[in-house]
Amino acid sequence: MDTVSLEHQIQSVQRHISFLKKEQMALLRDLHLEILRLQKRCSELTHDLEMKEAQSHQQELASRELESKCRELESQLAARVAANAELRREVAQREALVSALRCSLRAEERRFLEELRRRSHRATVLGTELQKHTEAAAYLSYQLHAARQKLQTPRPGPYSVDDSPYPLDPLPSLSEQV
Repeated sequence: MDTVSLEHQIQSVQRHISFLKKEQMALLRDLHLEILRLQKRCSELTHDLEMKEAQSHQQELASRELESKCRELESQLAARVAANAELRREVAQREALVSALRCSLRAEERRFLEELRRRSHRATVLGTELQKHTEAAAYLSYQLHAARQKLQTPRPGPYSVDDSPYPLDPLPSLSEQV
């Protein structure tokens, strides 16, 4: 029986070995599939990482470019702010000049109007005097004409030159005319 039992044991060990070989083969095949799957996943992750690094690099370049543009725009803004401040100063100076010119113009206008009033008054006074002198000249001309006619025509009658109803005063005073 020892041989039967030994054969039995050998067969049992062989079955175990055969089972273990099958299990080992299945395990190796599963491990090989897992390794392939992990390699594929590793490739995908590597590709994703490379893409992200490329995007990160592009973003960094874009960020630097934007920073450069931002600095340039800030510089332009500062220059425009300075130019704007200068223009405001110029506008303020010109407004002050315009204000001074307006004041000067108003003063000149007041002087002109005062001179115009003065001259208008003087013209009125002179006009009045001219009118008086014209009336006096007309009166004197009339008197002169009347006196000439009296002198040229002999008068018959009781009147002498001194007794005439028309006075022969060639220059009446201005107070009499007014």
